[in-house]
Amino acid sequence: MSGVQTAGEPIESRRQLVEWMAGGARPKAEWLIGTEHEKFGFRLNDLGPVPYGGDHGIRAMLEGLRRFGWTPVLEGENIIALEMNGASISLEPGGQFELSGAPLQTIHQTCGEVGTHLEQVQEVARELGLGFIGLGFAPTWKRDEIPVMPKGRYDIMRSYMPKKGNLGLDMMLRTSTVQVNLDFGSEADMVAKLRVALALQPIATALFANSPFTEGKPNGFQSYRGHIWSDTDPDRTGLLPFAFEPGFGFEQYVDWALDVPMYFVYRDGKYIDASGQSFRDFLDGRLPALPGEKPHLGDWSAHLTTLFPEARVKRYIEMRGADGGPWKRLCALPALWVGLIYCDDALAACLDLVKDWTAEEREALRAAVPRLGLRAPFRGGTVLDIARKVVAIAERGLAKRAEDNGMGSDETMFIEVLKKTVETGKSPADDLLEAYNGRWHGDIRQLFAEYAY
Repeated sequence: MSGVQTAGEPIESRRQLVEWMAGGARPKAEWLIGTEHEKFGFRLNDLGPVPYGGDHGIRAMLEGLRRFGWTPVLEGENIIALEMNGASISLEPGGQFELSGAPLQTIHQTCGEVGTHLEQVQEVARELGLGFIGLGFAPTWKRDEIPVMPKGRYDIMRSYMPKKGNLGLDMMLRTSTVQVNLDFGSEADMVAKLRVALALQPIATALFANSPFTEGKPNGFQSYRGHIWSDTDPDRTGLLPFAFEPGFGFEQYVDWALDVPMYFVYRDGKYIDASGQSFRDFLDGRLPALPGEKPHLGDWSAHLTTLFPEARVKRYIEMRGADGGPWKRLCALPALWVGLIYCDDALAACLDLVKDWTAEEREALRAAVPRLGLRAPFRGGTVLDIARKVVAIAERGLAKRAEDNGMGSDETMFIEVLKKTVETGKSPADDLLEAYNGRWHGDIRQLFAEYAY
């Protein structure tokens, strides 16, 4: 999630919002890749969650990382993020550490960025007696054990979430993801990419399913994180069925976003509670939280960060369906989506694959995959059948990009781990459950020993 937003231009009309989003379009030669990933910190001595303060807390982690050239971002007196060269490190509500990578040209570059980040995190964490682990859901901690980070927007969200769903607080405090932000070239290109992203997001959830434990025990899910999103807030989540309707474009997305209830407005260094209020009213100067005041583009940009569909449009498209995971899968996720939608032939193949899927089938996939993963049924087969096709399309798309790392390897190297998944039919969650029921003998503590970064 974003930090503090800047003001930007005053918003005079709805049309300005549409034009602002459309202004994100770039020529293909300028398309970039922005990878984001979250991970859980834990104390090495007792495997508990990490508080913000203290000599061995999250703030100390952020302070320690400054040695590498990161610049602090403050909210009041608290460090809430770090920035350097177009990248940032920020905090999710429960202290999940997030790298929002710089926009880069190749998967080789973004994977190198991930590796450098993890090396820096490891160095500082070891000094503080901490470790980090990549999973979709905190495997052992109860919700009330999770410390809340000192960011004003999170206080507002924590109060509002239980009004809309039963699992919103778990989403905030106990989930982690890996996602990728990708460009579009025009409105038509955005529409094609968003439709593919939404239709295939459950397939990505199945491929990256990595959250089979809750409070130390198997929870019956492949991706419990995926299940949590089904009961968080129906106003701002889901597969956006209107995106598949004839005539869909930036205007329709803006209209949907305008009608999603707000969380907050940021003014004079503080978050003002506007939860449940209307951005349309804000456009007219009728927002109860700020009567008589109209928004600026920073308000709109911040509002868009509070919308949580499976794929999200800003001035680029965010793929949001995957569980957090180990290093190889942090590189595989951007590789998958770049292979699928940055190659014209691959995008066309994806559109052909999903063109006759009905809204009911898409929703059924989203409902079934969190529990069943690759074994979820679809049209007489399973999600694994679709996943095999999807990974093959992505591999061809990456091969056509032919982005070499200087040592003779193209970007297809990054989806080898997904090829193994579809060959074996075993997800990361399956591997975890096999270890839990086998060599760990039901001792969940072994997860931290084997899977920490």
